[in-house]
Amino acid sequence: MPSYQLSHLRALEAEAIDILREMAAERERPALLFSGGKDSIVLLHLSLKAFRPARLPYPLLHVDTGHNFPETIEFRDRKVAELGERLIVGSVQRSIDEGRVAEERGPRASRNRLQTTTLLDTIAEHGFDACIGGARRDEERARAKERIFSHRDEFGQWDPKNQRPELWSLYNGRLRRGEHFRVFPLSNWTELDVWQYVKQEGIELPDLYFARRRQVFRRDGMLYSPAPFIPLLPGESVFEETVRFRTIGDMTCTGAVKSDATDLDMVIAEVASARVTERGATRADDKFSEAAMEDRKKEGYF
Repeated sequence: MPSYQLSHLRALEAEAIDILREMAAERERPALLFSGGKDSIVLLHLSLKAFRPARLPYPLLHVDTGHNFPETIEFRDRKVAELGERLIVGSVQRSIDEGRVAEERGPRASRNRLQTTTLLDTIAEHGFDACIGGARRDEERARAKERIFSHRDEFGQWDPKNQRPELWSLYNGRLRRGEHFRVFPLSNWTELDVWQYVKQEGIELPDLYFARRRQVFRRDGMLYSPAPFIPLLPGESVFEETVRFRTIGDMTCTGAVKSDATDLDMVIAEVASARVTERGATRADDKFSEAAMEDRKKEGYF
């Protein structure tokens, strides 16, 4: 009898699809966190494989800071329109206007940390009991502590010392009223796996992920894109550099990297030789302290 063995990427794909179907079977009101970044785009692709030709059993949810890259928002809206799926947008600007959060001031101000309140308010407003996210364990040490079905209490908070065991492929999907899960089907993927899968599947990504001549300015050792809501400090100036973005988030805290990787093969080669994770290299919000991400996750962050 012939034996069949899945390739590495096909095994990861099968696991992720199984997690998505298990989550959809166990929970009544899930949502897919969709930012227009590469990991959420891969999750959307996996969701289509898991549930098409039917419509997805969950809407797409984006927490919009109002300071996102315009290219990302354009890609998000176009992709949702092409697929005919439902998009729910939680607005940080609305949270500010309603007095739910106070906007930071100063040249280094960012709305990124304000997303937590907007996310939890949106979850409560729509009664979501599971939010599917694209976090991977190789991104950051706090995310390495996550379970695949990661429990959040009635306040939306995460306790890394009080997590449910996950044996083999068995997930505990039970919740009390007001609690919810963050579900991470890409937990066992790496950044390199994501890029190789993007190439294998022919998945479209925003052009920001590929090296181009772009306007940037240098701050605290990182290269940022200029924007009307990011005032330049004395001595800072805008110049052109060939760069790409390894991760796409709020423009105020997402840096670019110098790169000549203009296509998928070059990006894959670059990622294979990298020694720093994409968040470690390009996300200023993770540099406040050694436990910056873990502290925010405990409060309900992605």
